Amino acid sequence: MMASRDSGDAVAGGLARHIPVLGRPTVEFLNVRAGGVYIDATFGAGGHTRAILAAADCNVIGIDRDQDAIARGADLVHSAGGRLVLVEDRLSNLQEVARGRGHDAVDGVVFDLGVSSMQLDEAARGFSFRHDGPLDMRMGRTGATAADVVARASERELATIIATLGEERHARSIARAVIARRRTAPIRTTRALADIIAGLVQARPGAIHPATRTFQALRIFVNDELAELAAGLAAAERVLKPGGRLVVLAFHSLEDRITKSFLVGRSRPSAPSRHRPEPRATPPTFRILTSRPIVPDEAEISANPRARSAKLRAAERTDAPIALRTATQALPRLPSLAEVAARQDSGRQP
Repeated sequence: MMASRDSGDAVAGGLARHIPVLGRPTVEFLNVRAGGVYIDATFGAGGHTRAILAAADCNVIGIDRDQDAIARGADLVHSAGGRLVLVEDRLSNLQEVARGRGHDAVDGVVFDLGVSSMQLDEAARGFSFRHDGPLDMRMGRTGATAADVVARASERELATIIATLGEERHARSIARAVIARRRTAPIRTTRALADIIAGLVQARPGAIHPATRTFQALRIFVNDELAELAAGLAAAERVLKPGGRLVVLAFHSLEDRITKSFLVGRSRPSAPSRHRPEPRATPPTFRILTSRPIVPDEAEISANPRARSAKLRAAERTDAPIALRTATQALPRLPSLAEVAARQDSGRQP
């Protein structure tokens, strides 16, 4: 089952008070020290940034693609007394952001993946079906919306997106129902889409809302979140100092699988290629600090139900140079967002 960092009812349809998930182990694994420079690549409400700043007299670069998150962080920037800078950008660009602030290398990078409670709480952002709003789901303010995807993707493309990114076993039926409905009227709101799914998929007592997985799949697709994560991990490898720490909090299986594959691949010597043999294997660039992912205990889950599906993985950068490597984990094959978005709205499949 997939979940976001606002799991339970707050995955796509409920409210959740912002509490940094696994906040203490995150700071501990980052090994925060005085004089260090740390990147919070998913600033959100600033919970992890606050904890890092409180742990030592250090500096933090906070990155978020959501301009609202950057604006809400203004008070924290002020109270940090010059130790915090916030940048509106993607986590995949973290190395360029650091260099733009005069740092060729940093002491730690943290990713807190998924959608934030603030984004879910704002009906106008279209992430949640709890309150009716436009079917948007963009973390930034540019590019195709979820409504565009629902209006323009073919039945096969929709089924692939929902099945792959939502791990939804009713994906084909949901895609078929969406195509049938859009032939008669555009699907432009969160409630309209949720009602289609709820009318098709029977909700079991105590289970998540039937639309949860579809909403997550569309959000991940619209924001290209898995490719962003893969690029962000590679950027962190490039920007971390020897001894620098990488901490990743994932909230569903696809995120965690990509993170685990990356760290396992980078923590082993790479064998010489049979096509381009090298004199010797390339030494590992990371040392894994978590043999198994750290998960919240019962007390944290009780206090913060959205922490329920969180998994924390951490690794330390070695002094080995980065070498050309083959991908350790292929991203799932999906339709092209650009191609889907470029089509005209149509009830007919392309």
